[in-house]
Amino acid sequence: MTETEAQKRVAELSEIIEYHNNLYYNRDEPEISDFEYDMLLRELEDLEDEFPELKLPTSPTNKVGGSAGEKFSPVTHAVPMESLHDSFSHDELRDFDRRVREISADVSYVVEPKFDGLSVSCEYRDGVFVRGSTRGDGVTGEDVTDNLMTIRSLPKRLKNAPAFLEVRGEVYMSFKSFEALVRRQEENEEKPAKNPRNAAAGSLRQKNAKITAERNLDIFVFNIQQAEGVVLRSHRESLDYLKSLGFPTAFYNAYDDIEDAIAEIERIGANRGSYDYAIDGAVVKVDSFALRERLGSTAKYPKWAEAYKYPPEEKPTKLLDIEINVGRTGVLTPVAVFEPVLLAGTTVSRATLHNRDFIEERGICVGDTVLIRKAGEIIPEVLSVCEHQEGAQPFRFPEYCPSCGSPVSQDDEAAIRCTNTDCPAQLMRHLIHFVSRDAMDIDGLGPAVLEQLSGAGLVRSPADLYRLKAEDVAALDRKAEKSANNLIAAIEKSKHNELYRLVFALGIRNIGLKAARLICEHFPTIDDIMAANAEELSLIDGFGAVMARSTVDYFALESTRELIAQLKELGLEMKPSPQKKAGGVFEGKTFVLTGTLPNMTRSEAGKLIEANGGKTSSSVSKKTSYVVAGEEAGSKLTKAQSLGIPILTEKELLELIENS
Repeated sequence: MTETEAQKRVAELSEIIEYHNNLYYNRDEPEISDFEYDMLLRELEDLEDEFPELKLPTSPTNKVGGSAGEKFSPVTHAVPMESLHDSFSHDELRDFDRRVREISADVSYVVEPKFDGLSVSCEYRDGVFVRGSTRGDGVTGEDVTDNLMTIRSLPKRLKNAPAFLEVRGEVYMSFKSFEALVRRQEENEEKPAKNPRNAAAGSLRQKNAKITAERNLDIFVFNIQQAEGVVLRSHRESLDYLKSLGFPTAFYNAYDDIEDAIAEIERIGANRGSYDYAIDGAVVKVDSFALRERLGSTAKYPKWAEAYKYPPEEKPTKLLDIEINVGRTGVLTPVAVFEPVLLAGTTVSRATLHNRDFIEERGICVGDTVLIRKAGEIIPEVLSVCEHQEGAQPFRFPEYCPSCGSPVSQDDEAAIRCTNTDCPAQLMRHLIHFVSRDAMDIDGLGPAVLEQLSGAGLVRSPADLYRLKAEDVAALDRKAEKSANNLIAAIEKSKHNELYRLVFALGIRNIGLKAARLICEHFPTIDDIMAANAEELSLIDGFGAVMARSTVDYFALESTRELIAQLKELGLEMKPSPQKKAGGVFEGKTFVLTGTLPNMTRSEAGKLIEANGGKTSSSVSKKTSYVVAGEEAGSKLTKAQSLGIPILTEKELLELIENS
């Protein structure tokens, strides 16, 4: 590769990695797997090693994590929260060992699991937990004290503690809690969390700590950042000390030979399916603190530790059948049923196939040998066809709903739906969604009780829930009078909910919880929402044409208007949501940042834009108001020019703010 070609590729990789960094660290919405991201970063590191003159101070290889968000107060870390350098082969671990032994031949290593969660700092004064923060970019994080207080396993008071102690840990979501969260999201036909790491990160960064508490987060503490009046000589001593104070710590083992450490890493990898938490690798750390001081750190990594990343596990299996499930909005979802296979420690036999297009694009036929992977080590997914069975026939989607026998139709999306709005499968899933925690939050109305109520003919629509009497519920099988009264009280309590909960509970296509909140911020009453047209809804920041059309179409239905009228008569208050605050010279404006700015990073420029009422986006479209371009701006600048979008320099951006 020539230097010119390398320069172009370095610029491309830097932009791609920055884009995915933002999705992963700041928005908790990754689009690619950790392995794919690691390979991109490794390619950039290799190019910068080969062409050192191409490595800029702003390179992603110099950065740690994401940036501190605007919704939490910033916290400056007195001790930087460094990242770890990744290895993908045993030879790379041996190279690490060789570099360490160049400084000292007498080395002991500690090997421990590498947790796949969100790194945090926790500070204690006189044994009392006083502040917790995210890693952020390693220097500045976010104050998430209230959210960390909801984690039961994190000690809030320490016995025999030093005057000041700062520890570092990893917040995670157990597989059990993650599966429960995904079940709720799938029942609500929301986009499910991709893996436990992103679920944990998104849960910890909730503005409302009550939501964090509901997600059952956990933590492992693995390092002491600062301690007053405590002398510790090694990592093993520090882990034992942390455990004595009551912190949850992970298992570890110590070795004097790198080959023994490598064997332990392989053992941890072979057993990772038996843990109730996600690990994406193992970490080798120099045990002696004195040797760590001599080894030092690079701009991003400590030279005394190395992370080994496990590759994603994929296995072939035979596809036995494709079943069809009917969702609450009538969507027919194909589910693969295959020969059970042990994958990442558990036996799996089913996985969603998403829709007809997914099946057709991959040419999936019953009887095929397919390649299976666990996305995020937990959700089974079909990757591709390895081998077609002789004479295999393409799968044909049913023309009639398997639940009620009504005809199905395909809409403008890839979805195929049952045309019968009274389909029993839709009704039950709609009721489950309506009473769920993020919707009307009616405690005690689980699927089993709803099945009983429906089977007894007591509930045929959400409005019927508010017509129930305690004696109706008590008459159900094994329902005591007290539990019946509690259920009726919970239903009555839900009448006082804010309007956005009802809008979400109605199950409007393409309208999730966030969109429901946005609608209710702009239209304070249900009548205002029903009177809004698609153009008015499209003006909501964050709303698109499809979402606007779905909302208008739903409220145009006579059945919807009748349901709303009934709910009003039954006493639902539909309280208005607080109105969104306005202000800022850039209010309503969307900016895209590209290239290297002369005096600030793109992250700093983005914060400045948001502080003045605007928002930033990672991609250029017709809705982009301005593109702020620096040196070596790439394809985003070209696209903006082709669309006629105004281009600003850093200086011009600052002048817009000053002149306002």
